Amino acid sequence: MPIELNPDPEVADLARRTAAFVREVVIPVEERYGGVVTGSGDKIRARLQQAAREASVFAPHVAPAFGGQGLDMCARAVVFEEAGYSLFGPLALNIAAPDEGNMHLLERIATPEQQTRYLRPLAAGEVRSCFAMTEPAPGAGSDPAALTTRARRLPSGGWVIDGRKWFITGADGAAFAICMARTSGEPGDRGGATMFLVGADNPGMKVVRHIETLDESLFGGHCEVVFDGCVVPDEAVLGEVDGGFEGAQVRLGPARMTHCMRWLGIARRAQDIAVANAATRQAFGSRLAELGMVQQMIADNEIDIAASRGLILQACWELDQGRSGAQSTAIAKTFTSEAVWRVVDRSLQMCGALGISGDVLLSRFLREVRAFRIYDGPSETHRWAIAKRVVRRHDVEAGPGTIA
Repeated sequence: MPIELNPDPEVADLARRTAAFVREVVIPVEERYGGVVTGSGDKIRARLQQAAREASVFAPHVAPAFGGQGLDMCARAVVFEEAGYSLFGPLALNIAAPDEGNMHLLERIATPEQQTRYLRPLAAGEVRSCFAMTEPAPGAGSDPAALTTRARRLPSGGWVIDGRKWFITGADGAAFAICMARTSGEPGDRGGATMFLVGADNPGMKVVRHIETLDESLFGGHCEVVFDGCVVPDEAVLGEVDGGFEGAQVRLGPARMTHCMRWLGIARRAQDIAVANAATRQAFGSRLAELGMVQQMIADNEIDIAASRGLILQACWELDQGRSGAQSTAIAKTFTSEAVWRVVDRSLQMCGALGISGDVLLSRFLREVRAFRIYDGPSETHRWAIAKRVVRRHDVEAGPGTIA
């Protein structure tokens, strides 16, 4: 079955309207605040999301039953890229991380009661959420099997969770967390984890600090969260007991791709800023855009953007076909995260002192996109996994130890 490169007319129209909304409504707000959500962030978020509802571009990813437009992954690629043209665009459309990934997960595996309690207000933009898996060393990071947070079943029913989570995006102000805890086995085991839905009003869960980081545009920061005698009922189990790692895979591949889509929008924005400057700035007797070294950077940016888009679409097509997409999403995430960095870095270089000034947002973009090469799996971890799959395929096809 061939991959359709052209979106349906309805999707193309939604993408055009999203692009117009971002340029006319969102970017002026983003520029006013320098791309950083401040202490008045809740008001900014509410105002932008209301404007998105009025423009009929709000929550395009969730099912119509939950107030969205039910876009598949290939359609999301087109729309999310347009939303990502501004740092505040995903926030306005309610497709920002980690909420977007949590909505996807809840829509796929939550019970109807859990969907009513958690998914419906999240999809409506009434609340925020977080996904609490990462831990301080030697706990779970790039290797989730190192998970040390434990959940113990109580004799009278329910569970008690104990552990420390680290770098939990959006935890401050989140209405609930999806917490990954070990319910059997030992750290290093590939199974034995369970996901739990924990409300922020639970006295056993506390956000203990904000971690200072290079990036600042993600709502709610990156936080350290402690679960200390955190009691939850049996109904808090999301998915199957001991099936947490498998359940999280429902979220993992699509979330990698939606990150790529959003950041690709910022890469395009950086390129547009740089090209506009190069086309008008005079130096050494000509426009910058007529100098060979600048032309090479412009061309390399276009190549990186186009290649990223193609890899994202390939991976999204596989996900839409019901495939795991493990290899294609790892390839797309690795390439796109590094390509986006290259595009923003070149764009800043083309703008010279303007690029590192506060007069344009390129320096803010550079700070924000650098972290993308680390979260959702560092490039090195993805390369290791990609290579392992290639060698495994060779062994299956040619036989172990065989040189094909």
